[in-house]
Amino acid sequence: MHFIVVIIVVARGQADHVVEEAKKAGALGATILFGRGTGEKEFRKFFDLHIESSKEVIFILTEEEKSRPIVKAAVEAGRLNDPGTGILFTMPVIDVIGLHHREPL
Repeated sequence: MHFIVVIIVVARGQADHVVEEAKKAGALGATILFGRGTGEKEFRKFFDLHIESSKEVIFILTEEEKSRPIVKAAVEAGRLNDPGTGILFTMPVIDVIGLHHREPL
């Protein structure tokens, strides 16, 4: 069984909706972390403004063959095809330890 991780970066407050739609498409769960890009710091310096924007970073571990509907749902829910709304990428996972199979809700 081959796994991938779907990584989605969206504006703060958007992750719950994206994860909800990803679950409807087959994701069994997600991990959400808060983050800030380094490009934002440079942007603030350039315009001499203090704007503290933060992002939510979503990690969804899934079997490779189940990933396409999850990716599609996340792109649609996050409106990621619109400029400036976020980014999504996937990466192969070599080892998974501690993951116990469970039934979808």
